[in-house]
Amino acid sequence: MKLAKCIYNEDGIALLHENVELTQALIIRLERLGVDFVYIQDKETADLVVEDPISQETRVRALSEIKTQYKKIMEETSKSKFSKNHFMGRAFTNLIKMIMEDLDSKEGAHIMLLNMNVLNNYVFNHSLNVCIYATMLGMVSGYSREEIAVLSMGALLHDIGKTKINQDILKKPGPLSNVEYAEVQKHAEFGYKILKDEPNMPLLAAHCAFQHHEREDGSGYPRGIKGKEIHNFAKLISIIDSYDAMTTHRPYRLAMLPHQAMEVLFSGVETKYDCNKVALFRDNVAIYPIGLGVTLSSGEKGVVVLINPIIPQRPTIRIFIGSDGSKVTQPYEMDLSKKLTVFISEVHTG
Repeated sequence: MKLAKCIYNEDGIALLHENVELTQALIIRLERLGVDFVYIQDKETADLVVEDPISQETRVRALSEIKTQYKKIMEETSKSKFSKNHFMGRAFTNLIKMIMEDLDSKEGAHIMLLNMNVLNNYVFNHSLNVCIYATMLGMVSGYSREEIAVLSMGALLHDIGKTKINQDILKKPGPLSNVEYAEVQKHAEFGYKILKDEPNMPLLAAHCAFQHHEREDGSGYPRGIKGKEIHNFAKLISIIDSYDAMTTHRPYRLAMLPHQAMEVLFSGVETKYDCNKVALFRDNVAIYPIGLGVTLSSGEKGVVVLINPIIPQRPTIRIFIGSDGSKVTQPYEMDLSKKLTVFISEVHTG
């Protein structure tokens, strides 16, 4: 097997380049690094184009800026000290513009993010992923450019308060104790304190950090507010934050598959999450991205080749293996939006 797309680490440095042949040793190494999916060259799917939502240049710049600014805050010796970085607001404003410009060029496309990053620096990659999702959803929601920029900033910095949390707790490879969990919960308030008086930083971005763990029924933290008391931007970020966390490998658990995470979100409608915003997320996120191998309820196996713009959870599948388990002579395509009795029963992660 040869790689169809380059694999980068969290610093934007290429781990493996396109066309590299995957030996067993390389596969084991990638698994240990927490790489979830890779794209493989295949003549039967050579016509498929899988575009990243933002350019590699923007991704490298974003991760570098996030890491730089976060480490400045982490280097402060006292958790009670919230000194101001007069360049942070300006740096992230320029970064948001780059992300919005990249996504503008893909307007109308569904978000297709597979977490193909190494396990280290989860907070940096997670912050960028949440920002990409939120920015795109702000665009399809009809928000103004100014509103999208604020939403994007709030999403990018929603977890900045974790810079004030003991990193050993955040990286603990197992369940947290009650005391440790209480410590982690402080990151929402810490994030608000870091951002609220920051020059060139919208106050609403600080409230996004403050409220992204609040829940519809008041069961969230840090204040236990509910319903209309929670800002719409924070409600949206809370859904994206939960989804991206569930679909990413962590030291204490394996990642959920995208459709499984979506089911968890819907199970929390009205108690944890806003129903309309979960539906917005579902309708604009490709939970079965192009190039993903799947098994259908009919027993047929194939690859996702087209996302339905109206019902993205019912994509078109190119079938390579028939229901009897044998390879088909001529691959054919099945549009699941028209074949309603057939559904995706399994996705192939290996």
